[in-house]
Order: sequence, then structure tokens, then C-alpha cells
Amino acid sequence: MAPHRLVLLFALFSSIFAVLNATDGDADPIYKVCVQQCEKSGCVGVKCFQHCNFSSGGNPIDGPWYLQEPLYLKWKQWDCLSDCRYHCMLAREEERQKLGLKPVKYHGKWPFQRVYGIQEPVSVALSALNLAIQFHGWVSFFILINYKLPFRPNRKPYYEYTGLWHIYAILSMNSWFWSAVFHSRDVDLTERLDHSSAVALLGFSLILAILRTFNVRDEAARVMVASPIIAFVTTHILYLNLYQFDYGLNRKVCFAMVMAKLAIWGVWAGVSRHPSRWKLWVVVIGGVIATLVEVFDFAPYWGYVDAHAVWHATCIPLTYLFWSFVRDDSEFRTTSLSKKAK
Repeated sequence: MAPHRLVLLFALFSSIFAVLNATDGDADPIYKVCVQQCEKSGCVGVKCFQHCNFSSGGNPIDGPWYLQEPLYLKWKQWDCLSDCRYHCMLAREEERQKLGLKPVKYHGKWPFQRVYGIQEPVSVALSALNLAIQFHGWVSFFILINYKLPFRPNRKPYYEYTGLWHIYAILSMNSWFWSAVFHSRDVDLTERLDHSSAVALLGFSLILAILRTFNVRDEAARVMVASPIIAFVTTHILYLNLYQFDYGLNRKVCFAMVMAKLAIWGVWAGVSRHPSRWKLWVVVIGGVIATLVEVFDFAPYWGYVDAHAVWHATCIPLTYLFWSFVRDDSEFRTTSLSKKAK
């Protein structure tokens, strides 16, 4: 029954996502007028911006030729339009709050409060923590395999999935790195790198789930399983980056892979007699709950914590527990295979 329930959950996610695509804030006439006036005057209320004295290339509109926009501002790409949109958004949300209205999205994003130029500080911090947890899990797995568990006579590990977990760790750390960069500053390049890294990680995670749960050890069989998924993921990434960055399509693809992966691990944990299968159950159930939290998108509390940030937070303990399962699995398989070899 577990796969059927997960399929129903995925269908629920898709229907909910169709409702959550609307963005109202940037269509607000008051907000539009504010942005237009700001671009001309360089000010929102009493607050004025240095960026509006420069062209998009960083050259001064008025003043000596040798004046240049500070390098750190160029790197962050906070320009006149970005600052105008941000402060007009804050001003408009303050007005809406006084009228008792709920926050709305502007250009597809909730109204976040910047901290030292960082666009979503809580998500950045949580992405960095997830990166640290992934690194800790990988290092502990590496030490266990190379220094604590026995080797085969040919000096290779008994655990047949060692190389796959190393690749998984590298892809995971890469994904969380670009997640931190993207939430620090959402521009076209960082968005593409973040989403492409996440798609690559999810695709490989699905491959790894299939190979481990079905105990695929033959190299030729592994290639046959991985090839169509790699081809699909590669095509999807190329489509997003070279043809059309379809955010809705990418979201559906990612959640389909997430639910497929969770279903595979969940069913396997239910039918296997693995001594650490309970850890997988916690990860699967926690993953479904975390997905539901992100699906039921909500405006950021205090301007900092939204549903996506909560999802980032739930990933920290789940990642730690998942790497604990990987270590247990390597010990379990090594003990079993080394006994057979004697």
C-alpha cells in the first residue's frame, strides 16, 4: 500500500502547486508607480540609492569619469532597479499590513528582509549547515571504509557501493553550496546553477536508491539502470539552460524524482530485514512531511523564515540520520561478505 499512498501524495502536490503559481505583488499599480518614480529619482520616500547614479555598466551618470561603483556592489549586482523594487516592496507591504492584508509575492518571491545585502539570510545559513552536515557524513563514511572496516585481498572495500556514495556526497555538497549562493543573491546565473545542481543530485539519488535497494552489483546492469535516468536528467538540465527555464516544469520533475526515491527506499525498508531500516523509515516519513511543508507555501515570518527555509531546516537532522544509515549499511554488508569469504 505504501507506493499507492506516495503516488496519491504526489498527485496532491501537483494539484496544490498549480494553485501556488500566482504572483500578485508586482501587478499592484501602487507598487509599479513606486518603482517607476524610484528609477527616475533614485529615491523611495526619504531613502535614496547610490546605484541610481550609475549606468547598468557601473559607469557614473553624473560626475567625474574616474568614479566607479564599489566593486562589492557590482559583485552583488544590487543595481538601481533591484533596490527600487526591494524598497518599494517593503513600503507597499507596510501599507498592506496596516490595512490588515496578507503579504503577497513580488516577481515570484516572498518579501524577505535583507541582512548585509544577503537576500534570504536564514536560507543561506541553513544551506551552509546542510553543506557542513553533508561534509561530516562523507568524512565519517570515508574514515569508516578506509580505516576501520576490513578490505578484500585485492585491497578494495567489501562494500560494493562505496564509490557511489562518494559521488553522492560530492553532488550533495555542490548542490548545497550553490543553494547558499542562490539564496544570497538571486540572479539568472545563480538560479540556473542552483536548480541544475539540485536536478543532478536528485537524478543520481534516484539511481543510487534503485541500485542499492535492488542490490545491483554487476557493472553492466548498473549502466543499464543508470543510462536512461542520466539521459533524462541531462536533457532536462540542457532544456532549462539552453532553451527555456520553465520553473513549473522543473518543480514537477524534481518532486517526481523525490517521491520516486522516497517510495523506493520506503518499500525496501518495509520488506527488508536490514538492522537499520528504522532510520530509513524516519528519513522517508520526515522527507514526506518536509515536502508537504514546502508545498503549503507561506509568507516568511518576521521577513526571514518561509516554507523553503523550514524545509532546509528539516533536511539537517534527516541528512545526519541518512548518513548514519549509510555507515550502518556499509558495516552490515562488510560483515556479511567478509564472513562468506572466510
